[in-house]
Amino acid sequence: MTTTHLPGGETIWFRKLGTGAPLLQIHGSAFGYRNFEKMTPLMQPHFEVIDFDLPGYGDSTFGPDKPASMEDLADLVFNLIRALGYDKVSIHGTSFGAMIGLTLAARHPEVIDKLILSCFLARYDNAARVMRGTWKRAAKDSGMEAVADLTSVAGFARSFYDRPYAQDQLAAMRAAFAKNTPEAFIAGTEMIERTDLSGYVQDVKAPVLLLAGDEDNMTPYHPSESGVGFAQFAVSLPEAKLVVLEKCGHYLVIEQPEQASGHIVQFMKP
Repeated sequence: MTTTHLPGGETIWFRKLGTGAPLLQIHGSAFGYRNFEKMTPLMQPHFEVIDFDLPGYGDSTFGPDKPASMEDLADLVFNLIRALGYDKVSIHGTSFGAMIGLTLAARHPEVIDKLILSCFLARYDNAARVMRGTWKRAAKDSGMEAVADLTSVAGFARSFYDRPYAQDQLAAMRAAFAKNTPEAFIAGTEMIERTDLSGYVQDVKAPVLLLAGDEDNMTPYHPSESGVGFAQFAVSLPEAKLVVLEKCGHYLVIEQPEQASGHIVQFMKP
């Protein structure tokens, strides 16, 4: 087990695979680093891929004060980058991790080379809040394996369930979710619900790749008027590269890892 200690007292588990330009991946809520278990092997021939667990996930632990905002988490990741000895890294964040990545890029642009963000909303619409409410109740009442089942229903494209390995993937998700505490998941969910990052979008200076799934029901490309998503990003970040993968849901990094990795590799080329 490889860990490092941050100034706030956090202990962070991490691993490095591959060689080349550093690419730090920030996982979504409930998963931990296993969020990228299908993508990391595809990208490590091209980059030094750094996977880690946020506090409350896997073997990473909080310090005396738990992060209370997305800004706190972004500052934590900034401290991790410095603790690992990097001046600059590229960031790949998905879902909750993309929200952290966007915040990091706006608050600490000096450490960001390139920014890859997949499947998230800068501000949740009311439908997303109702959906998240069912997950929080499941976490409290039934545990994280129940959350895995609920999020799978919302997170994958319909055609995913026709794949021969779909049930094995669902079992792997239950195992990954079970490694994390309901408390950390609920706290992260409530942080997401009270966060509005729309003001940060225009502050991003790094080159940006946006990856979306055309069947993403959790964080859709076009949220309702109460939310802010990729459709609005295209206006605020006109130079960003946007890729929408077909027959793909929210769990883009699991459903279409080859296609997503290919786009990242192409985007990361000097």
